[in-house]
Amino acid sequence: MDVYLQKLKDELRLRHYSPRTIQSYCVCVSEYLRAKRNNLDSVDVDFVKKYLLSMVDKGLSSSTTNQALQAINFFYHNVLQYDRDIAIRFAKTPQKLPIVLSRDEIHAILKCLDNTKHRLMVSLAYGAGLRVSEVVSLRIRDVNILELTIHIKGAKGNKDRITILPEKLGSEISQIIGRKDADDLLFASERGGTLTTRTAQKIFDNALKKSGIKKNATFHSLRHSFATHLLENGVDVRYVQELLGHANIRTTQMYTKVTNPMLKNIRSPL
Repeated sequence: MDVYLQKLKDELRLRHYSPRTIQSYCVCVSEYLRAKRNNLDSVDVDFVKKYLLSMVDKGLSSSTTNQALQAINFFYHNVLQYDRDIAIRFAKTPQKLPIVLSRDEIHAILKCLDNTKHRLMVSLAYGAGLRVSEVVSLRIRDVNILELTIHIKGAKGNKDRITILPEKLGSEISQIIGRKDADDLLFASERGGTLTTRTAQKIFDNALKKSGIKKNATFHSLRHSFATHLLENGVDVRYVQELLGHANIRTTQMYTKVTNPMLKNIRSPL
């Protein structure tokens, strides 16, 4: 099994999959192979179905079973060189609306951040529509104060994109940039290394709790709020798609369900 997992890791690395995806695929395939126990080099579609059904019986989500199927598919086709289609469809995933914070709620959260670096980090995540991983990995060279742009490099799916830098934050960021080299992190940890995503999320969680806001929001809600507020301001959905770096416009269009002004103007008959 170890040999197969190493081959799987090598194939994923050759295709430049992200470290997180490589880890997830290896975990999924190792759990599958442990369940299979023997004849690891044979493809048994019926067993794959039973394995996925056992995941459903355990109450695991459709996204978890889909990821397992995706990893198993990759393993069979790219490691075992199985050349036939595995006729198992992906599970239907629930369509959930994103949790969006209002402008007033964003300001309330920012007021609860006494640390200047923390407040600037959360402000930039909202004002530029950044993922938490993008915020903590931002470097000085990625920020263009004159053009008010941020160059996000190697984001989700290993894609680059350009997003906007809020003019409001220009002077504060200029002060940070002036004291650092181009290769330095914009938001380094106190020891000078990379701030962990968990630390950034904890900073947001503490401010959310302190603000008294009861929504089940996360750091990623800042990105949802960025997209929603741009659409409310009349920005074309295609430009929002580019700023967020979505490959498919349908992913961006989910925010139109949150921002539909016609629905909000309807009064209940009660």
